[in-house]
Amino acid sequence: MTRSLQRSGCWSLRQSFASCPERGARGRPAFRMAGLSTLILLLCAAKDAMPSSSHWKPTWPSYRVPVILPQSTLNLDKPQFDAEARLEVVSPCGPACHKSSPLPTYEEVKNYLSYETLYANGSLTETEVGIYILSNGGDGSQGKSRTKRQIYGYDSRFSIFGKDFLLNYPFSTSVKLSTGCTGTLVAEKHVLTAAHCIHDGKSYVKGAQKLRVGFLKPKLKDGSKGANITNSAMPEKMKFQWIRVKRTHVPKGWIKGNANDIGMDYDYALLELKKPHKRKFMKIGVSPPARHLPGGRIHFSGYDNDRPGNLVYRFCDVKDETYDLLYQQCDAQPGASGSGVYVRMWKRQNHKWERKIIGIFSGHQWVDMNGTPQDFNVAVRITPLKYAQICYWIKGNYLDCREG
Repeated sequence: MTRSLQRSGCWSLRQSFASCPERGARGRPAFRMAGLSTLILLLCAAKDAMPSSSHWKPTWPSYRVPVILPQSTLNLDKPQFDAEARLEVVSPCGPACHKSSPLPTYEEVKNYLSYETLYANGSLTETEVGIYILSNGGDGSQGKSRTKRQIYGYDSRFSIFGKDFLLNYPFSTSVKLSTGCTGTLVAEKHVLTAAHCIHDGKSYVKGAQKLRVGFLKPKLKDGSKGANITNSAMPEKMKFQWIRVKRTHVPKGWIKGNANDIGMDYDYALLELKKPHKRKFMKIGVSPPARHLPGGRIHFSGYDNDRPGNLVYRFCDVKDETYDLLYQQCDAQPGASGSGVYVRMWKRQNHKWERKIIGIFSGHQWVDMNGTPQDFNVAVRITPLKYAQICYWIKGNYLDCREG
């Protein structure tokens, strides 16, 4: 492994920070010496990640991601499923707070990326992981309840009506969880969502064992027999068709860190359905720096609680970022948590435009900005490490997860 690290391009501390566009997690060069070289490389595993300045199109960077593999799995006691579902996460730690916190060591990162797997029969396992780098050429204000502040000035959300939109990509990738959150289709049988929709950091939420995912479909009128009957004056009625979840993966970074500020960095979970959903899905991708996003904007759709039964789309500018989080003021309400945050960029290898999920909408944050409380909505970024983990959960083969 040492040889691989030395050949990978980050062979010294100074050269590592000079060559890594993100300067490690949250951009801070101060941390303990444990696992130093390895950790730095893992946090800057993207090579040639900066889009070409001479190319006029916003282009997906080419990332070389690390490899995350299971090392050992042990059985845990069955959970109690006694927690209340949380439709948003509130934290007082803002961008400055995250940027000033110490970098994790290599062993801490491994612990954060270890995960629990909950099965439909209620059994639970914990899996420890190893993190590897392939050499070049290898295969492969706190306590206040002010939810209205999640709408910033004029409400810029759009309710999506009519099956011609709801059943077509990209809106068709948005699904509803039976716990009240939103998720996004990222593979034939997989849904990406927020961890707090499944687990409150101490226990699994009520309903997590019998978790279901809802897909919007037209509600046919009696006697229509599938005919395309619409009323131009009224939106077409829709209903949810539900599929049970087979198993759920939640990173230990969320469970271990929920009591402190590291938890929000790992607020994501992957659900595996009992059967394929047969819809077009949206691939995941490593989140580029905010300055390289088209127009500096992100997009996401979710089932906001204040508009029951409606899928709500919005887009907005990214206001700030850390290595793990995107801070923005997209209008949103509880229920939108777990929505996949996406952008559309040019895929040079395929010579076409492509949307990818680059983050998961987590929720609302009150932060102290120079002594003044300010609120943001926050999304968890898909970093190279998180991409490697989520991709392995989906595909089960690290060779299919080499390019983010």
